[in-house]
Parts: sequence; structure tokens; C-alpha cells
Amino acid sequence: MSAKLMVGTELAAEMVARAGERAKKLVEETGVQPCLATVLVGDDPASATYVRMKQNRSKKAGIGSRSVVLPAATTTEELVAEIEKLSADPAVHGILLQHPVPAQIDERAAFEAIAPGKDVDGVTMHGFAAMAFGEPGFVSCTPGGILRLLQAYDVPLEGAHAVVIGRSPILGKPAGMLLLASNATVTYTHSKTRDLADIVRTADIVVAAVGRANFVRGDWLKPGAVVIDAGYNEGNVGDVHFEEAAEVAGLITPVPGGVGPMTIALLLEQTVEAAEALTRAVSETVAHQLDHLS
Repeated sequence: MSAKLMVGTELAAEMVARAGERAKKLVEETGVQPCLATVLVGDDPASATYVRMKQNRSKKAGIGSRSVVLPAATTTEELVAEIEKLSADPAVHGILLQHPVPAQIDERAAFEAIAPGKDVDGVTMHGFAAMAFGEPGFVSCTPGGILRLLQAYDVPLEGAHAVVIGRSPILGKPAGMLLLASNATVTYTHSKTRDLADIVRTADIVVAAVGRANFVRGDWLKPGAVVIDAGYNEGNVGDVHFEEAAEVAGLITPVPGGVGPMTIALLLEQTVEAAEALTRAVSETVAHQLDHLS
């Protein structure tokens, strides 16, 4: 193996620790504890495990958590109603809808029920637009975590050619937008792209987010390329054939231990940011009302 590993575990731990310090400060100064609400529909074991992991990390960071578990037969209307309740609850600062949801649910409609100020997972159209236009808002957590990882390993982005394999609205598309905002030249591709391997060979940075185990092969890569594997498939296998790619790449993320920890860390960081912003907004509103009365 010639590639250097881009491990997210230590950096993510530092991010969570800093988020915890900010959460503690907010409690001490205002009495408000940041709270992340997780919504799980059905009893998929993997999804339930992810939710528990996020709740445990929240607790360690001093962030409160609220769990909403709905039956697998839940309708879109029922799920939207639950999310709207959380959006209106002043004690909840961030909302995470664990996906995928059961087939009968309109996932986009459910995402759009999340109030923009509580969209700490960066899944709404409002959040995507804000991110794409460089306006205030929360970034999609996995793409945002990828950018943090690239920055931590001093990967030069300006002028680099980045190839994103995948077009998910919460992974591939926002990853490309964030890279573009960092002055990289971005090519979007997917599983049906013609001559995909030839395109990938031109990349300085490869982001694999296609959802297929071992999809990207070692001979697809330019020697010395930076390879970000954002996939997670059964058996702890990413979207990149790790053994082959590690012989060619300059930097590569492992699965697990690469992108995954960064995703959760950014989710918690953005939950604290949401709590700070919402608390500040309430204080400003109260102050304005008092000024008006006087």
C-alpha cells in the first residue's frame, strides 16, 4: 500500500469536543441545552443502529436528544405531521430524519417539513440552495465532513479537478457544490456515465458516492489521486476497491473510519449552531418587544 490514510476519527473527536464546549457554555449562559430530535420510520436494524450511535454521541457532547420512532406502515402525511410538530417545538433545535424511509413515503415531502433553521443534516431544498449560493445555512453533513477532511489533510482544492461519482441530493450533488465553492473544477458522473473510468483517470480528487460496493477500481485512478470513499455497503465495504486503490492513490479514506465519523461530528456541531442561533433570535425578539413596550 502506497497511499496515506485519511482517517476521520481523531478530527471528528476534536470537532465533537468543541461542540460539547459550546453546548456547555450555552447551558451556563442561557439555560438552554441544544437538542437533536431523531425520527426513525420502521425497524430496519442498520438505521436503528445509526440512530443509537448519533444519540450516544449527542449525549457525550452534552447535547440532548429526542427519539421519535414510527411504525413501518406510517404514511407520508403522518410523518410530515410529526416533523412539523418538532419544527414548531422551541425545545428542539435540530431534526434528523433517518433515511432511507419505507417505499410508501415521499421522502422529499418529509425532508421539506423540516424547518430550515433546524435542518442540521442539510437535506432540504432551502438548505441546498443556500449552500450552492454561498448563503447562511447548514451544509449537508457528509459532504461538509468531506470538505473538513480535505482541509485537515491540506489537500489543495483551488484549480484541482474533482470527479464526483454519484448524484444524490444529499451527498453527490452537494459535495460537488462545496468543491466548486472551494474553486475546484467539478465533473459530476454516475453509474450510467459513458467512459466513466476514463473520466475518473483525469481526476486529482475522486469522491465515490454511488452506493455500489467496490465500484471504483484501482486502474481507474490517476497515480497520486486523492480518493474519498463516501460509500458504506454491507460488510463494512465502501464504493472503492480499497486494496487496489491504495496501491495507486496518494491519499485515501478507509471504510469505516474515514468519512463516517466526520458526518456525525458535523451533525452535532450544526445542532449546537442551530441552538445558538435560535436562542439568540428569541433573545432579540424579547428585547425588541420590551423596547416597544417602553
